[in-house]
Amino acid sequence: MTEENLALEIRNVTKRFPGVLANDNVSFSLRKGEIHALLGENGAGKSTLMNVVYGLYAQDEGEFFIDNKLVEINGPSDAINYGIGMVHQHFMLVPVFSVTENMILGSEVTKGTSLDLNRARKEILKISEAYGLEVDPDAIVEDLPVGVQQRVEILKALYRKANILVLDEPTAVLTPQEAEDLFVVMRQLTEQGVSIIFITHKLKEILNVADRVTVMRRGKVVGHTSPKETDQQGLATMMVGRDVLLEVEKSPAKPEDVVLEVEHLKITDERDVEVVKDISFEVRAGEILGIAGIQGNGQTELVEAMTGLRDATSGKVYLSGETIPFENPRYLVEHGVGHVPEDRHKHGLVLPYDLADNMVLNTYYQKPYAGQMLVRDEQAVLKNALGLIERFDVRAPGPDVAASTLSGGNQQKVIVGREFSRPLKVLIANQPTRGLDVGSIEYIHKEIVKMRDEGIGVVVISAELDEILSLSDRIAIMFRGEIVTIVEAKGTTREQLGLWMAGATPEAVV
Repeated sequence: MTEENLALEIRNVTKRFPGVLANDNVSFSLRKGEIHALLGENGAGKSTLMNVVYGLYAQDEGEFFIDNKLVEINGPSDAINYGIGMVHQHFMLVPVFSVTENMILGSEVTKGTSLDLNRARKEILKISEAYGLEVDPDAIVEDLPVGVQQRVEILKALYRKANILVLDEPTAVLTPQEAEDLFVVMRQLTEQGVSIIFITHKLKEILNVADRVTVMRRGKVVGHTSPKETDQQGLATMMVGRDVLLEVEKSPAKPEDVVLEVEHLKITDERDVEVVKDISFEVRAGEILGIAGIQGNGQTELVEAMTGLRDATSGKVYLSGETIPFENPRYLVEHGVGHVPEDRHKHGLVLPYDLADNMVLNTYYQKPYAGQMLVRDEQAVLKNALGLIERFDVRAPGPDVAASTLSGGNQQKVIVGREFSRPLKVLIANQPTRGLDVGSIEYIHKEIVKMRDEGIGVVVISAELDEILSLSDRIAIMFRGEIVTIVEAKGTTREQLGLWMAGATPEAVV
């Protein structure tokens, strides 16, 4: 490899936080016009390294070279000036602003003393057309699907003339179809000379789209490879440092009595549009019911109604034959319903709180965490946190750090640990492994199967078809607020699920 074709070179970068060596003497190179995947477990240091490159953190040691020239990056403005753009895992958009207003934020186009939105709009349309990234410049961001919001983030970087693009877990919130669309866009970008760093933990995606792969583990680079030289198992072993089971191992289910029943449920959203239309189904103790569907077909609202976060227009939900009151999450907690929410920031964590507090968010007033007169037992809270941190391999300096300081995957482990460790009758898990690496996914899947085998009724909602097929005993497919069909998971294929998810009738799918 000649040095002339390097867009970016990172040499011996070290980054420390109190109690954590996040990056340990890391070196990395990005060729011009390539997609270079940065793979690693949750907390391996991938996002930290890229935040250093983008100027959000200052490195303690190390150097950066762009186009083979030594540069100093002291903040995001320096990174942008050097042609580096970054699309973060959690989008950095202002929801109530238009696409155009978000694009020019921080690099406003003016005409005299006023914003020249018309000129900016024309420039955005020009870039959008040039890169094949169709988007309405006048649309309000909060009204856009997640996949289109991500497009806006990419366009925002290109608008600032980025030729090095860092994508941090870009498919974590996308449907499979949106992810495929993103990969097409990534290839188009590299054909036009953009170099892409693709941070991910999804092995299939790496094999599908990457040119080269760098693997990190516990802050260090542990190897380099390419899709031509390896497979999913090889990547998993490199990433975790041991053999990983990529398939869920489970015996046939032994379902017992109905533990959760949804009867003629109808739900309208904030716009007064009916998004769940007369749904009925049941879940038995000792089985896993998977709910499959493209995001936006009513799954979110259905789960919110089942977990006390939303009222229903009509219908009932029964827990062991007793009617569940809507909009009463505490009732569900006290009656043995666990909930892993789709949006971990909105419904799963209080980000400024420390891990110990987050791990007792819904049980802090119960024994052993509160004694007489509801006086809090700090030792019991701490003991619980230390146990869950170890059991669920939460990568954190300790139980006293804020949840906001953890990577997305480790935040997910905090929620999963809290919900899985309580006595449950029913577990409702919405995207339970979103943002997790293969080692953590393997562990979570084992725990879900173990809960099923202990007689707990489990509902899993997931955008990952492989997860739905491998975990579920039965699968309910949702389309436009209705259940198209409920099938046995055994013998059902990805292709059949995909057709039902797109609205095909049961009879039309063979």
